[in-house]
Amino acid sequence: MAPIKIRIIGSCGSGKSYIARECSRMFGIPHYETDNFVWERGEVQRRFPAETRDALLRKAVNGETWIIEGVHHKWGKESFEHADLIFIIMPNRWVRDFRIIRRFLRTRLGLERANYKQSFNNLIEMAFVWNRKFDEVNMKEIMEITEPYRAKRIVVRKSKEILKYIQACESR
Repeated sequence: MAPIKIRIIGSCGSGKSYIARECSRMFGIPHYETDNFVWERGEVQRRFPAETRDALLRKAVNGETWIIEGVHHKWGKESFEHADLIFIIMPNRWVRDFRIIRRFLRTRLGLERANYKQSFNNLIEMAFVWNRKFDEVNMKEIMEITEPYRAKRIVVRKSKEILKYIQACESR
């Protein structure tokens, strides 16, 4: 596969991390989570200073090929600018809520790895605050921010549509 830069954005539970890992594995493209540019992972979760966050993003964006996924859109606009393809995942709200609850249960039972320990309060915030705000506010902002790149912006309902799109591009 020719070098490609892909930006994936969507709400919590939209399937961004899943499809980024799948595409990374299938096509040998490194992938990055914007959460890991924001948070210092470890025993104690600490927010990186904005300068560190921006430097981590710049390092990834300057790579020859990458997949960057995350919900963040108010910073890191260079990931949209430098991307060859921008995928916006917009599944049904109930699908996202189900996935958030499933992830919460799986991580609490030790069946799935998580970057942070999820609490019940975090579950409620993700499903009933963040996801509602994403639909009502963030989606409009994302569409405005990516408008200059509309020729490379693809809106999908299911994350697996991204895989099909990339495979179709590869076969051309």
